[in-house]
Amino acid sequence: MIVQRIRRVVDGVAESLGRSTSALIAPERHFDPAHPWFLTAVERGNDDTRITAWTEGNRVENLVHGKTYFAALARALDRTERDDLVLFTDWRGDPEQLLTDDGVTVEDALTAVAHRGGVVKGMVWRSHMETLGFTGPKNRKLAMKLEEAGGEVILDQRVLVTGSHHQKFVVVRYGRKDLPDVAFVGGIDLARARRDDADHFGDPVSRPFPPEYGEIAAWHDVQVQLEGPAVRDVEDVFRERWEDPAALSRLPWHAIPDMLRGVTREPSELPPAAAPPEPQGTCSVQLLRTYPRRRPAYPFATKGERSAARAYAKALNRATELIYIEDQYLWSVDVARVFAAALRRKPNLRLVVVVPKHLDDDSALTIPSALLGHSAALEVIRAAGGDRVLVLDIENDRGIPVYVHSKVCIIDDVWTAVGSDNFNRRSWTHDSELTAAIVDEERDEREPLDPAGLGDGARTHARNLRLELIREHLGRADGDDADLVDPQAFFDAISASATALDEWHHNPSSGPRPAGRLRRHEISVPPVWQQRLAAFAYRLFVDPDGRPIGMRLRRRF
Repeated sequence: MIVQRIRRVVDGVAESLGRSTSALIAPERHFDPAHPWFLTAVERGNDDTRITAWTEGNRVENLVHGKTYFAALARALDRTERDDLVLFTDWRGDPEQLLTDDGVTVEDALTAVAHRGGVVKGMVWRSHMETLGFTGPKNRKLAMKLEEAGGEVILDQRVLVTGSHHQKFVVVRYGRKDLPDVAFVGGIDLARARRDDADHFGDPVSRPFPPEYGEIAAWHDVQVQLEGPAVRDVEDVFRERWEDPAALSRLPWHAIPDMLRGVTREPSELPPAAAPPEPQGTCSVQLLRTYPRRRPAYPFATKGERSAARAYAKALNRATELIYIEDQYLWSVDVARVFAAALRRKPNLRLVVVVPKHLDDDSALTIPSALLGHSAALEVIRAAGGDRVLVLDIENDRGIPVYVHSKVCIIDDVWTAVGSDNFNRRSWTHDSELTAAIVDEERDEREPLDPAGLGDGARTHARNLRLELIREHLGRADGDDADLVDPQAFFDAISASATALDEWHHNPSSGPRPAGRLRRHEISVPPVWQQRLAAFAYRLFVDPDGRPIGMRLRRRF
């Protein structure tokens, strides 16, 4: 089988580096009776952080699509006044990206806050060389534009050699009591191509993309808007990174140009933190992160943090009926084995995975390596779940593939995770990531009331997000989802829709195109002669491991 050959190649490289690709072993579990789905403070494995184990009483709004998120962000920024505080992080920032239909750009919205006397502080990943396909000059341009307006933005390269700061969040804290503070967390950068909508015809402010995605690439993504005590936790994630005393970059070819251009090299002090916002809703929120073990150590994670990986392992251990995920990559065997273990443990458990049809990269290095990891991961999952697994990709109504950039996981209509981390080893161990795990205290009254049979009941937030996403993918109108509430019916409806669309593509003259956008996902495997070199590149560059060596050898996160 392909997976056996690939596993031998990858394991051979791993062994040569003193590592193994054996199955991830979840941390010892400590269940809190109030929130058995969440990690306890002990399970987080990081005594250095100031963020809380979780917060209660939050309002969470799902912002599906970049256009929806950017409009909400523009409104939040437009409401700021003197001394209000805006904090943001980004992997990629394009100052010219539009936030609204009337032409307000990222640069316009953020500089307007500074011009009104608001405090704007940002951390943007410095990025690797432009010749490698990264966007360092754009990130630097955004930083300089905001500095000129009176804000302060640092180019943060306090990462491992091949790593990145991948967190994408914004915090807005108002000085007025009539306006609730807000935080936005998810996978959407303040960048080109992200402002698509449910039609998925793409963002006119686009960027180069592989030709399979057409002239203007369609983009599917998700962010969440938080109001309530969780906002302070997101703010503290920013404060911890901002106050890191390590040099922003120790490379002279970074430092010298920064000094010549006047780019900030030493962050100023942040204003004192306000008290956590008052409760606003019914959701409990736990922030999950990834930080590698770095030298010099992160003061807020001296041994690194892998709470995202640990939280998925714990939540999947409770999965009984349905796991629904959308992810940009899903190309790590280490990660796939966590899902495979859940599928083997629960014979009725079903898994629906939505991924991009094609990679967003045409690099001769990345493509074979990524396909190697992706094909091996899917083989592991399919071998465990058989016909209980659906792996799908999306096309728009014109038949053009939609790039899936969302990072979403919904388990048994109870636990939801939306954030920046992908299902690969890089996101679980190596880069900085931030994800919001959500459990709504409000129970959904639609049958089945308790699909998993554990007494948790179905929760309103998780079920609503699952149904909103699948209505779009099946071409349904709002509210047309009565037959999708039950997990088995949901799975069967998706399977039937994908089958119908696949069959139509094989014989388009048979009649009109069926409704729906989901198709069964197929990938090509690199030729055998490429696989050993691809496996080596995969381990070192494409999907590296940021764990301490002892943790790698113990096969633990």
